[in-house]
Amino acid sequence: QVQLVESGGGLVQAGDSLRLSCAASGRTISRDHMAWFRQAPGKEREFVAAISWFGITNYVPSVEGRFTISRDNAKNTVSLQMNTLKPEDTAVYYCAAATRVAFTISEAEYDYWGQGTQVTVSS
Repeated sequence: QVQLVESGGGLVQAGDSLRLSCAASGRTISRDHMAWFRQAPGKEREFVAAISWFGITNYVPSVEGRFTISRDNAKNTVSLQMNTLKPEDTAVYYCAAATRVAFTISEAEYDYWGQGTQVTVSS
């Protein structure tokens, strides 16, 4: 079992930056694929970014070039650097871990989830 705890959310203005962190405990996540998803009010949860255990990244087009996902296996953490934030980025952001062999961005393939952290971007 692995426990995931997100932090770093908050209220910012459009154009600002935030860095979300996801701390894992219980076991190492060095062999897990890790991802960030988000859920805006009234909408379904959607994929944002993922990083494979070997460092390959994938982003939803709407955040490409603005967000960067990274991992620090020594610290058992995953981060999401979010720059040039827009009001449409407002959502609860979730960290997730997938133990499957194949790199995936499918929500259904992620086994462990954090509780989420709120990001609100005002215009």
